[in-house]
Amino acid sequence: QVQLVESGGGLVQPGGSLRLSCAASGSIFSINVMGWYRQAPGKQRERVAGITRGGSANYVDSVKGRFTISRDNAKSTVYLQMNSLRPEDTAVYYCNAGATTWGRYWGKGTQVTVSS
Repeated sequence: QVQLVESGGGLVQPGGSLRLSCAASGSIFSINVMGWYRQAPGKQRERVAGITRGGSANYVDSVKGRFTISRDNAKSTVYLQMNSLRPEDTAVYYCNAGATTWGRYWGKGTQVTVSS
C-alpha cells in the first residue's frame, strides 16, 4: 500500500557528508511519521531520526548536531543530511513510515559506509 525507496547511500571518508532521500508512494495519506533507522551487522536496529506530519523532529543522541532530517512540501519525501560522519555511523539505513514511530512500512535500505 505504501512503497518507500531510499537513495543517496555510499562510501564516504570520516568527516564527510551524505544526503539520504526517501520517497514514499502509494496510499501515503496513512503516513503520519517518517524516519530513518540504521542497522549494522550484529547490532540492533536503532532509530536515528524521525519527523512527524506536523514537522516535529527528533534524533538519537549520537547524531544530534550532525544529522538533520527534513521533508518536502508534500510530506511524501524525507531527507537525512549527514555531516561529520564517523566510522560508527556505518550501517544500512532504512526509511520507515507509518502512523507512529516504528511504523509498518520499510524501505529496502541503503548502505552507508564511513571509512578511509
